[in-house]
Amino acid sequence: MTAVARFELILLLMAVIVVLDLIARRLQLPRAAALILGGIGFALIPGTPDLEVDPDLVLVLFLPPLLMSSAWFTSWRDFRADIRIILQLAVGAVFFTTLVVGVVTHWVMPSLPWAACFALGAIVSPPDSVAAKAVLSKLPLPQRVIMLLEGESLVNDASGLVLFRFAVAAALTGSFSLGEATLTFAWLAIGGVAAGVAFAAFTIFVVKRMRDTDLIIIWTFLNAWIAYIAAEKLGVSGVLSTVACGMILGWKQHEVINAATRTRALSVWGVVVFALESLVFILIGLSLRGILSRLGGADALVELLPATAAIVAAVIAARFVWIFPGTYLPRLLLPSLRAKDPYPPLAVPFIMSWAGLRGVVSLAIALSLPEHFPGRDFILAVTFAVILVTVLVQGTTLAPLVRLLVKGEFSVLNASHLTEAETRALVAAAQLAALEKESLNPDGTHRHPRLMEQYSYRVNAAKRFSEESETLAPHRVDHYSAVLAANAAGRAELLRLHRSGQIHDSVLHEIEQGLDLEEVNVRRYV
Repeated sequence: MTAVARFELILLLMAVIVVLDLIARRLQLPRAAALILGGIGFALIPGTPDLEVDPDLVLVLFLPPLLMSSAWFTSWRDFRADIRIILQLAVGAVFFTTLVVGVVTHWVMPSLPWAACFALGAIVSPPDSVAAKAVLSKLPLPQRVIMLLEGESLVNDASGLVLFRFAVAAALTGSFSLGEATLTFAWLAIGGVAAGVAFAAFTIFVVKRMRDTDLIIIWTFLNAWIAYIAAEKLGVSGVLSTVACGMILGWKQHEVINAATRTRALSVWGVVVFALESLVFILIGLSLRGILSRLGGADALVELLPATAAIVAAVIAARFVWIFPGTYLPRLLLPSLRAKDPYPPLAVPFIMSWAGLRGVVSLAIALSLPEHFPGRDFILAVTFAVILVTVLVQGTTLAPLVRLLVKGEFSVLNASHLTEAETRALVAAAQLAALEKESLNPDGTHRHPRLMEQYSYRVNAAKRFSEESETLAPHRVDHYSAVLAANAAGRAELLRLHRSGQIHDSVLHEIEQGLDLEEVNVRRYV
């Protein structure tokens, strides 16, 4: 396939993605599931050109910006408060799942060497950050559960990749050293975090000296790949480097990036992340053709079905077996922990266990196995089956389960946050105090009486709403509906003036931008 043909195929896939996304919205299906099914259907159409997926390119192209995007919006306070649970999932659950899957694989496929069995376990053990974000974003879950699952998926790829490297080395050389593996893991983890901190500091240094919005946005994209690729070149974890860098930048962005740049950057990143996530899932579906051809067709796949089903069941069950005791035993054994962080309802560990979706990282790691690796085709087939079942079955049923089981809040331990309404009241008061200082003349009059009137009204309205939010909520909706009606009338008049030739395009764009910002802000409350 020529370079032009590949580009045309990617354009076709993007058009297919738009159609599949519309179908998913109409049928209320997870977008990830619809895209994978669409990719499978596309791959099985006779005459469809083959699209070879380079696993190294997949990891480098897709993983850094998607990790950076997730880490950017991760709350550092919440992450730090629950670091015990996150590491328990990202390290403990990955190691345990690798062990369970390795044992079950050797049981159903005795001819496969132990090291190859554990390599498969390492491939399918870490839930995927892309899949997790794609499915969790629209679910009515408690914020703490979402943070735990996303925090786990940000870190666990590093654990899985380390285990995979040692399993592959053991399978090819026949030797394994636990001490060496432990030291290597520590070096990769500590070095990766340190590299991410250094890259974040360098990025902040550069951004502070930039004035052009477009250059800053481009630099944020470049920084994602720099943090990943440079860390890998240094021999440390690119995943942890990117995550650490993203979390620091997300924390500091409010100080180093101005409002106009941040608004545009969020829009650009939103489109890019949507395109990358969608391509990832449709490429997973397209990979079915290559897996079938390597195995010798659908008949070979049917023969492997019992063994595959047993391994998929082990992957799902291992997460339940690890999470339930890990949720309740520490609280049972440590009264001090139980006092700070009481027992959560059973729905919480159940949902977290069921939310272990696998995705592109597992597939890319499996495809990176050497050609002569023992059981390579079987490992590829099982990896694909695990991704398919976890995304299509667990991902599709996750929303109904959440609505059925999750009734209460599972909040961050010792959280004492102000509500949004209370925060708005305090912000409005600070704005009024600053304006009063700027507006007050020596004789007690105001240079900006109209502004003082507007900001005083804001303070009174915000304070009243914070005290009577439930009673005033319908009035707020009515108020902002009227604002939207006025906005729409202004927009219609602006377009009439432009279409009749009374104003220039530059005037249209300038005023329209203000109307757009007003509408975006108001629609958050309606």
